[in-house]
Amino acid sequence: MSVKDPKSLIYEAYQIADLDQSQCRSIFLDWALSLPEGVDAIMVIPQLLTRYAEAFPDHPMTVVLQEGLQAQGSPQRRGGWRSRSRPQRLN
Repeated sequence: MSVKDPKSLIYEAYQIADLDQSQCRSIFLDWALSLPEGVDAIMVIPQLLTRYAEAFPDHPMTVVLQEGLQAQGSPQRRGGWRSRSRPQRLN
């Protein structure tokens, strides 16, 4: 158990041979939510990839961790009344 993987979820995922990508995403979410306060997942993911990716290049968790790095863009506003088009008022 470490600050990087407090519940050993990532470690355990790599020990399971028959996981699919959706199961790895679920484990990844649980892992991200279990990080201690002040620990930034974006800073930890490269360390986890360094530890596991070379030994498990084809494991679906490796793909999910790589996707986690790519998904760090700025959040976009979606939905709500401001995003809907409204008819023009005729005077």
